Amino acid sequence: MTNSRELERKERLIRLLHRLRLEEDFNTLLVYGKDCLFHSLLEPLKIPSVIVASSGPNFDWNFSSSTLILTCEAAGEVEESPQTLQKLQRSRYLVLIAQETHPELVCKDYNLKELFNVAMVKPNFDQTDVIYSCRFFQTPNYEKVNFFENKPIYIENFQNMKGFGIRTVADSMPPRTIRYVDPNTNQLKMKGYLSHLLNTYNEKVNATLEFLNLSKKATIQDISRMAVEGVLDIATGVGSSLQHSTMDTISYPYLLTSYCLMVPKPANVPFNLVYSMIVDPVVFSIILALFWIFSVLLIFTQNLSWRGLSVSNLLFNDKSLRGLLGQSFPLRNNPNKHLKLVIFLLCFASVMITTMYEAYLQSFFARPPSEPFIRDFPDIANFSHIMSISRVEANVLTGANNVHFREINKDQLLIYDNWTEYLSLRDSLKTNFIFPVTLDRWECFEEQQKLFAKPTYYLAHNLCFTQFMFFSVPLRKYLPHRHLFEDHILRAHEFGLVKFWKARSYFEMVEAGLASLKDLSQKQKPQSLLLEDISRILKVYACAILLSICFFILEVFEYGRVFKRFCKFGRR
Repeated sequence: MTNSRELERKERLIRLLHRLRLEEDFNTLLVYGKDCLFHSLLEPLKIPSVIVASSGPNFDWNFSSSTLILTCEAAGEVEESPQTLQKLQRSRYLVLIAQETHPELVCKDYNLKELFNVAMVKPNFDQTDVIYSCRFFQTPNYEKVNFFENKPIYIENFQNMKGFGIRTVADSMPPRTIRYVDPNTNQLKMKGYLSHLLNTYNEKVNATLEFLNLSKKATIQDISRMAVEGVLDIATGVGSSLQHSTMDTISYPYLLTSYCLMVPKPANVPFNLVYSMIVDPVVFSIILALFWIFSVLLIFTQNLSWRGLSVSNLLFNDKSLRGLLGQSFPLRNNPNKHLKLVIFLLCFASVMITTMYEAYLQSFFARPPSEPFIRDFPDIANFSHIMSISRVEANVLTGANNVHFREINKDQLLIYDNWTEYLSLRDSLKTNFIFPVTLDRWECFEEQQKLFAKPTYYLAHNLCFTQFMFFSVPLRKYLPHRHLFEDHILRAHEFGLVKFWKARSYFEMVEAGLASLKDLSQKQKPQSLLLEDISRILKVYACAILLSICFFILEVFEYGRVFKRFCKFGRR
């Protein structure tokens, strides 16, 4: 009878293992404890198995992730290796407990070790067909499941946490996290594209957020330390890839961004420089060559001879100069056809030249070009702007040995130890400083500047400390529902929720009173020409007048000599 009952018990346990494999396939069996009933099941199952007679605190078990753990000693595992504990946490347990052992105590012991996929059977399983499955968020903390019932033995306990609290700490970094007190319930709540992620996750798993009271505003260093120490579950903040070397205490990347400089837009070129800008040296050389060519042609076609050709007539031909400037000039009666053709070409050239420069001048006056842009990091020293950065960011870039950060002259750096003061300066959008900013934060500034009469900053894509940086949410190392949270991150991206939340960031800051709809750009006076705007032209005009006076005086002296000679000749 004993052997027959033993065979019946083995047969029923084998059928149970087959059912568990149908619920969720596994390819490895891990058997804990000394020789027990489970050991005799390994040969007929023909599944790769690992037998652990006594677990050790420092040994790392490299078993497959799809593993079913069989144990004859409830909560007898003593592993302390972080890699092993993480693998055990997601694995399913089937425990053979003594007849007198109460399942509630076994579930409690496993829950304290944060192992929740636990089912138990007693030695009389072949007679009762009862499986005791642990249920964490209920009282009692287990459920009796009949082998022949169509009910799952293992469930995802954290799909419904039934109001269980998730400990969190908010970094209060708008627009990612905006803390506010709900006037209706007088409760602390959050919004922002990171806060919405946690809020929707809490709704999904039916949990509540428990904000840890801090005497001071938490920094990302404080949050990361609390995640390592296991003080919080999921942080309402993000840590960059520049700060974390492993992903043990951070989640799957939430944001993929770049880290670049936000640079003030260059001022417009003053109007007094516009006149010189429209005169390109190459074009001016071509016009000067045309002037001399037309001078030669006019001299030759006057009488179809070279008798009037001289240096002064070539270099200072008033007819050619007037023609190129679109002015009239005297011409003899009945000019020959050669002269008419030259005049026609001269008039056509004058129309083209004056129209071109008139268009340039009007366009530059209506919308003057800007001054030079910063091309690279060493080029910052050639400009009057100073780069402002927080001590936290400077330490991260220094610790990461960032090449571009080392290229910046130390005299061009203004490092703020006070994080709040630095953020206040950056949010003011004063054009005296250059600020490092992530792409997701820049999108909020870009949305704000759409309300400005003229944008004050632009994102310099050629001035990036890194083009590939991801932000992840800090969480404690052995968070049992990490996989659900990371799945929620992926689904939020898949359905476009993250993009939608980020698009609303600026207006949520306005609602919270952290931003305004005011135009923070420098108010510009109506553009009108002043005397200083035409100062260069007036100087050139004065020089030309003086030169003309000099030529006039020389001509007067020359005519005076001719008149004296004529008088002497008349006396004779």
